[in-house]
Amino acid sequence: MYKRITLKVGSNVLTLPDGNPNEKLIAGLVEQIVILKRKGIEALLVSSGAVASGRQVIGEPRNCDAVSCRQLWAAVGQVRLIQLYSRLFGCHEMICSQVLATKEDFRDRRHFLNMRNCLETLLKNNVVPVINENDVVSVTELMFTDNDELSGLITNMMNCDALIILSNINGIYDGLPSDPASKVIPLIEPDSMTVSRFIAPAKSNFGRGGMLTKFSIAKKVALSGTPVHIANGATENILPNIIEGKKDVVQTVFVPGRKATTFKKWLAHSDTTVKGAVHVNAGAAARLSGRHAASLLPVGVTRVEGEFVKGDVIQIIDDRGKMIGLGRSEYNSDTARKKTGERHARPVIHYDYLYLKQE
Repeated sequence: MYKRITLKVGSNVLTLPDGNPNEKLIAGLVEQIVILKRKGIEALLVSSGAVASGRQVIGEPRNCDAVSCRQLWAAVGQVRLIQLYSRLFGCHEMICSQVLATKEDFRDRRHFLNMRNCLETLLKNNVVPVINENDVVSVTELMFTDNDELSGLITNMMNCDALIILSNINGIYDGLPSDPASKVIPLIEPDSMTVSRFIAPAKSNFGRGGMLTKFSIAKKVALSGTPVHIANGATENILPNIIEGKKDVVQTVFVPGRKATTFKKWLAHSDTTVKGAVHVNAGAAARLSGRHAASLLPVGVTRVEGEFVKGDVIQIIDDRGKMIGLGRSEYNSDTARKKTGERHARPVIHYDYLYLKQE
């Protein structure tokens, strides 16, 4: 049984068609979280719904660009949403907290560790963290794809035993969900992550993401060693049923690959933090992707791009120009250039601080 989970609930689950919070459904989810907590299972709740809620209160403001509108709706809606959660958890004599995050909290390793410490402290004090993107200060280049991405980052940051994504459909289908002939794919194995071709690119009514984003995040989290469940948030007792492993639950489960270290999990989501890149020859690329653990040695490097210092995250690019991994550099950029092609030198990226992308 899982001991710590991340639960991500989307806007279309939490919100009525008119944009108001679906209080009855939210109350049911809160009650399910309380049941899990009383069984000793820690839950980190990544909740959407603030922007939709604020939009319902304020409406469409005049002379307001898209970013400003989103900031306005989020600022108003976040208060409304957290008050609702606080009241509903309070009915069960439990305390919840508000945690707002931006990509900056994950780009920098120090910020990452500070946030992890904050969340660990909340859990130790029996407080349920209610986490959302800080849309008030997030602008385009700092936005998460949506809260699916945020939930993946939280899952890896907190070494959760599982990520549960609750949507308004039953899982990932082998065709369009609206097609009666389509069926939910119950299991997706690490070596069969190609079902994205079945997924329609449509987004939800209130959120920014869609099932394609959920698939992408679920794949990344699962390949880092954590199972992911995608299910319908409106299904009665969906959380306890998933946790208890009941066989009749309609859902899609991403089977986990080999467990990665916390640092490697952080690297998996660090695409936007890179300071430079190293290009490698075919031999080095093959060695890195082989069955045995391998560090990136200078002898396999053909070119160094950008300016970086020791400890920065850099990309690894193969001889076809494809990014195949990320890692923490053991050299600054000047030294890395001097060491290019050199034999018998210490690694440019040690295996312990290397993340390889998997198709």
